[in-house]
Amino acid sequence: MDSTASPFLSLPGAVDTAGMHASASTADTPDGAPAGSGHDAGIPAHYGNPLGEQRALAEGRAIVDLSDRSVLTITGPDRLGWLNSLTSQSLLGLQPGESSETLLLDVTGRLEYAVRLVDDGETLWMLVERDEAEGLLAWLDRMRFMLRVELADRSADLATIGTLGDPALPIAAPNGVPLIWHDPWHAVTPGGHQYAQGEHPGADWSYSERLVPRDALPSIVTRVTSGEFPAAGLLALEALRIAAWRPRFATEVDEKTIPHELDWLRTAVHLTKGCYRGQETVAKVHNLGHPPRRLVMLHLDGSEGVHPVRGAVVSLEGREVGVVTSTALHYELGPIALAVVKRSTDAAATLTVDAEGTPVAAAQEIVVPPEAGAEAHVPRLPRIGAVTRQPRG
Repeated sequence: MDSTASPFLSLPGAVDTAGMHASASTADTPDGAPAGSGHDAGIPAHYGNPLGEQRALAEGRAIVDLSDRSVLTITGPDRLGWLNSLTSQSLLGLQPGESSETLLLDVTGRLEYAVRLVDDGETLWMLVERDEAEGLLAWLDRMRFMLRVELADRSADLATIGTLGDPALPIAAPNGVPLIWHDPWHAVTPGGHQYAQGEHPGADWSYSERLVPRDALPSIVTRVTSGEFPAAGLLALEALRIAAWRPRFATEVDEKTIPHELDWLRTAVHLTKGCYRGQETVAKVHNLGHPPRRLVMLHLDGSEGVHPVRGAVVSLEGREVGVVTSTALHYELGPIALAVVKRSTDAAATLTVDAEGTPVAAAQEIVVPPEAGAEAHVPRLPRIGAVTRQPRG
């Protein structure tokens, strides 16, 4: 991928995410915004007004520079059937211009990669985190066998711009179909399943990622400078994502994560498609078991003037029950976070988050309920060999 700094960093007030440290407190960023992290280095975290940028983004007026992200492609007539056989989503019927997302799991069902997809009729475009690209491309290359597919990294040619609106951008369309990935998170996709109960905040999530020629970025920056549309930093996007309960691979996933824990069956897993690696775990946990951990959104007490960072310990009555995965200062909700906690954690309890030695009270908003799973409702059978005692007459 092109290592040249993003042209968006030349905008007034731009602060590179590389200069924000995961151990920083709210005092280190304007408006109490939480610090960024290394996997997003090279793009603006904010331009001096994170909350104002967030509001403009939520209203659909702003764009977010995501030019650090990677763009991979699969070409060839077998591309959809091949990826369908390897990953969690059903892709055989993907139409030109249609968006999807899929997960690559290991044999035990744990997440290895998360891929955003749009096909243009000739090429399948895969949008991934920068840290995923090299490993994913190498793994797919080993799995090609005799199939008619070709792989490529197009990150040097195309850049990603995020938005919740419809700005007039020079969208790439090499095969006549505009390369726009519309996030499916606003609804449960066919074959998926939602564990979250009640009204879902993702229902109004209109987020999309647009691929533009990388050499067009300077002209887009010029249009921002002229006032045609505003730019928002990554902090703004992260705050809105957290409020929508939207998981992200770079933040919510660790080496133990299975899709159920993040409610990712909602859009990235098809429960009745054919076999793929990790499918047995997906089916067993969904039908017979329960995910060992669950995603929650936390409403944080901001009265102490400190803000927890990613990796902060979550505890209940002095016992560690989980970890913070993403944090933000939301322009309406205040300080919020996503966290992954043990399934057995009392869903009604107020939790405590460690903010560099300062305990911060955190009220739970349940994303994945403790009872998630066991959808087959199979009755528990008596243990083999157990003796049922009869009362003596």
